[in-house]
Amino acid sequence: MFYMLIIFVLVFGRISSLATPEEVFEWKELTFAWPNDQAKQSAINEGNYIAENNLPLGLDRWRNKLFVTVPRWKSGVAATLGYLPLDEPINKSASIIPYPHWKANLLPKGDKATEDTHIISVFRISIDACDRLWVMDSALADILGEPKVYSNPAILIYDLNTDKLIKKYLLKQEDLKQDSFLANIIVDVPKGECDNAYAYIPDLGGYGVVVYSLKENDSWRLKHNFFHFDPLHGDFNVGGVNFQWTDGVFGLALGKPDENGYRTVYFHPLASLNEFSVNSAILRNKTLVNDPHIYYEFKLEGTKGEKSQTSASVFDEKSSTVFLTQLNRDGIACWNTERELTPENVPVVIQDSERLVFTNDIKIDTERNLWILSDKMPQFLFRQLDPNEINYRILKAKVDDIIKGTKCEA
Repeated sequence: MFYMLIIFVLVFGRISSLATPEEVFEWKELTFAWPNDQAKQSAINEGNYIAENNLPLGLDRWRNKLFVTVPRWKSGVAATLGYLPLDEPINKSASIIPYPHWKANLLPKGDKATEDTHIISVFRISIDACDRLWVMDSALADILGEPKVYSNPAILIYDLNTDKLIKKYLLKQEDLKQDSFLANIIVDVPKGECDNAYAYIPDLGGYGVVVYSLKENDSWRLKHNFFHFDPLHGDFNVGGVNFQWTDGVFGLALGKPDENGYRTVYFHPLASLNEFSVNSAILRNKTLVNDPHIYYEFKLEGTKGEKSQTSASVFDEKSSTVFLTQLNRDGIACWNTERELTPENVPVVIQDSERLVFTNDIKIDTERNLWILSDKMPQFLFRQLDPNEINYRILKAKVDDIIKGTKCEA
């Protein structure tokens, strides 16, 4: 047996094992940093806080703050945007602190969001190199109950050094389709050009991508066949729940900038096994929106393999590696973009059928930690979570530790 092992190592290289991420936060139910006990009790009495209806979904890190989103899937979400302090010692079941403050997270009393500071419902966020937090507000509350639209979806941009809202942009009606659902935002900032930032917003329900230019304060929409879901791969089995989704373009990851400052944008529909790409020069040029020739600028990179449906993805520049959540596999996979995209080159590098049930979002911070949020969302949506179990987790691991000994290692 020993000699067989030696032969295996000589032929196939080092034996790698799955990485084990550190569990930083865990909750049975989310709690919030209320001003006082009276405020909490009042929220409970008025139905503004129903603990079991608060599910964390998106995250990103800035210095000593880990931002977390809590979409308003159901009524009783106390705050849709907040953060967790990362100062030591860390409380693993810390209460979420609303950002930028409680007032911004309260639903408007009328039918419309009358103040620019209102945040209705947030799925994902993105922090850029200029210390700004970009928030994609769906403006839709109580999605699974009595849905209420307060405005068109909006981009909100905060200065993280001052916690001030510096821009709110309502998407135009022509940016939207009847079935539009905007749940993600990726920010592309050319080096040293903070005022020339772009946001790429995938529309998973309307099968398009909306682009926003900060400099022009304008937005436009692109369509492509690659933005649609694959009808052969919309079947999911996660955490004992079987369901079918038709989610289109969902995750985007920005590659390295070229000599002109443009990047390869890797993307995929959620209900698909394929990964695609397009150069950001195409997305940024609004004059190309109706040009039929740009169809051929979009490329199929390859297929990730069976059961490799992915929600979020993120790119690590140092290793040229894209990390991809694996919803049907309870884990995370990786792909070194300097290799051909084949199932053999997309290994699962983190897997845990207890702690990583529905890896909803991932981000890489400036220290090259991969942060992972898992939240058992299928049980939350289609069944009921057990309040006596750990349901929500945030974990992290060093990128180099994750890819060591795998085909993603440079």
